[in-house]
Amino acid sequence: MKLRIFTEPQQGALYKDLLAVAQHAEKLGFDGFFRSDHYVKMGDQASGLPGPSDAWITLAGIARETSTIRLGTLVNSSTFRYPGVLAISIANVDDMSNGRVELGLGAGWFNDEHTSYGIPFPALGERFDRLEEQLAIVTGLWKTPIDQTFSFDGKHFQLINSPALPKPVQSPVPIIIGGGGPKRTPALAARYASEFNLPFSSQELFVQQCDRVKAACNDISRDPNSLVYSTALIVCVGKTDADVKRRAAFLGREVDELKLNGVCGTPAEAIEKLQSWAAVGAERAYLQVLDLADLDQLDLIASEVMGSL
Repeated sequence: MKLRIFTEPQQGALYKDLLAVAQHAEKLGFDGFFRSDHYVKMGDQASGLPGPSDAWITLAGIARETSTIRLGTLVNSSTFRYPGVLAISIANVDDMSNGRVELGLGAGWFNDEHTSYGIPFPALGERFDRLEEQLAIVTGLWKTPIDQTFSFDGKHFQLINSPALPKPVQSPVPIIIGGGGPKRTPALAARYASEFNLPFSSQELFVQQCDRVKAACNDISRDPNSLVYSTALIVCVGKTDADVKRRAAFLGREVDELKLNGVCGTPAEAIEKLQSWAAVGAERAYLQVLDLADLDQLDLIASEVMGSL
């Protein structure tokens, strides 16, 4: 199992905080550094200083100050960006990183951040319609040969004779699609994704949803094993029980609840939990790190957990 670091900077983070975590994770050998795409803090919206940051602007900066770690979003909200502009931004950052970016893309779900910043928030069905068109456009632009143009006539987006430039370094850029929707999400993952992610779920729901994705792959004659299947879990690991309790207190969570729903405990307990996820088919785990100043926890996971996976 590969371990990636997942951050939530809308909860309160400067660029320098994200960069420090990304560089440290790279030095320790973590497989990737990913961030959320939100514009409002979850919970008390009056706090969360210094305020939100844009996912691809910060990843562009990190791309120039790292060299090996994979970089991406878990996940971009399709409501935030026009698909043509998104394709350009990601191709630019892929070039800046020498081919290390991955695009996580979803329909969007958090109404408050849309109303706070004047972003339209259609009903769920329309958001999925827009997401489906956006995936078709982004991948279509990247796949179009350099000497040809790309056009698209959809209900929500129309492109006429786009030069379909720039091209990303990678061909294709890995796309991550996730979520628990029983029909449209598996179908979109089977058609467009290189990875399916179900975050913060039980193992039973993870297996059920992965089975739906695999069935959707079979429906279009795609090998289900051509996708990577991954989970995201909050992390709270300490060398001693006292360290675990201290880190849980920072998160405002109870240790027993974290042990049930995340990767929590001593290194031995963390290994056992992650191995149980591997046993049900999770090939990657995104470890949600909420205390960005606590680099010691990353040291501990790298030295005493990662090698056993």
